[in-house]
Amino acid sequence: QVQLVESGGGLVQAGGSLRLSCAASGRTFSSYAMGWFRQAPGKERECVAAISRSGGRTDYADSVKGRFTTSRDDAKNTVYLQMNSVKDEDTAVYYCAASQWTYSGIPSQFNYWGQGTQVTVSS
Repeated sequence: QVQLVESGGGLVQAGGSLRLSCAASGRTFSSYAMGWFRQAPGKERECVAAISRSGGRTDYADSVKGRFTTSRDDAKNTVYLQMNSVKDEDTAVYYCAASQWTYSGIPSQFNYWGQGTQVTVSS
């Protein structure tokens, strides 16, 4: 059982930066692969970043590659999403999720989800 609590969302100007945090509680946090998803109005939920259990592998959606970076600190039970050079298209609700069994970008593969945090990019 893992509980996830997100923070760091808010309003940011286009071209600016924002860092989202996902604090986890529960047993064996290091056993879970983690993902960041976002959902904008009228669009499907999409995976923007994923990080392996060890933290040695990360993957990004083409739309954010080169701008977003995810990392994890198992000692602090926290996963981060660093968002740089944000664009209007990045406006969405962002979710942190944990997967016990798989490393993927498929929402149904993730067992636990945070509450979501709104990120709004202003032009």
